[in-house]
Amino acid sequence: MNAPHTHLPRHLLTLDGLPNDALNALLVRAQAFAEGHYDRRALDGIAVCTLFFEPSTRTRMSFTLAAQRLGADVLNFDASTSSTRKGETALDTLKNLEAMGVRGFVVRHQDDGAVAALSQHVDDGTVLVNAGDGRSAHPTQGLLDMLTLRQAKGHDFARLKVAIVGDVKHSRVARSDLQALRTLGAGEIRVCGPASLLPQDGTLHGCTVTDDLDAAIDGADAVMMLRLQRERMEEGLVASLDDYHRDYGLTATRLKRAASDAVVMHPGPINRGVEITDEVADGPQSLILRQVTNGVAVRMAVLEALLKG
Repeated sequence: MNAPHTHLPRHLLTLDGLPNDALNALLVRAQAFAEGHYDRRALDGIAVCTLFFEPSTRTRMSFTLAAQRLGADVLNFDASTSSTRKGETALDTLKNLEAMGVRGFVVRHQDDGAVAALSQHVDDGTVLVNAGDGRSAHPTQGLLDMLTLRQAKGHDFARLKVAIVGDVKHSRVARSDLQALRTLGAGEIRVCGPASLLPQDGTLHGCTVTDDLDAAIDGADAVMMLRLQRERMEEGLVASLDDYHRDYGLTATRLKRAASDAVVMHPGPINRGVEITDEVADGPQSLILRQVTNGVAVRMAVLEALLKG
């Protein structure tokens, strides 16, 4: 099965500016992979490294599985046991691995723009995928969220009301989701959170913004909850976990305000009892585990498109 032409850039650093046809082509390809239609030797002989300078469970493991299912040789880099502990820079680490013949790098870094900066120094034929950098972007999470929505609600995003709730200011996931939803023409994007956790930099352009959770989810077709980053409490941006849950926690009672067939999403890791209750996270409207499942298919589509295309 041949991959469709996706008009992708050389590296996948962000979903900002990615054309609608390219985004949709990746979703179509990922759906095929989710249904088990793929070539297990598509990336045979190609070495891929998960170059993670931050901890990760879902993203790292799903990229590893994605590369393995396409037949790639996979190296997993762990910053805690690497020469970066001795002072080696991220670029020197990448260039040394590149010298060993690694062609694909899946990079997670704590600094905004770090992956884009690395992409300026790689050899011809080497490609990078941003697996999350600072607060900037997490493009494959955005793609898997769109695939999950598409499976649940169909291809016509124009009829959807989508609510994104929580710490948007510090969330690279939220930024990538917002970019993808705009590209796909979502009918209404609502953003909800305390003022201290909402960005003031143009990120929310075109969104309906509120600090009233009940209003945000009223009639919504999808409710996308974000992790409360507890370190923000130390900065004084959130009064207490109890107060946050009272004002912005999604409960079964609150969810009744959404459309009767509304779906609930969360990128993980979940703070149960803070941004979402067990009853909702594990309930019939939750697509949280399906998001995880779709992560493998989406990352297969991205790796194939960049490394084979």
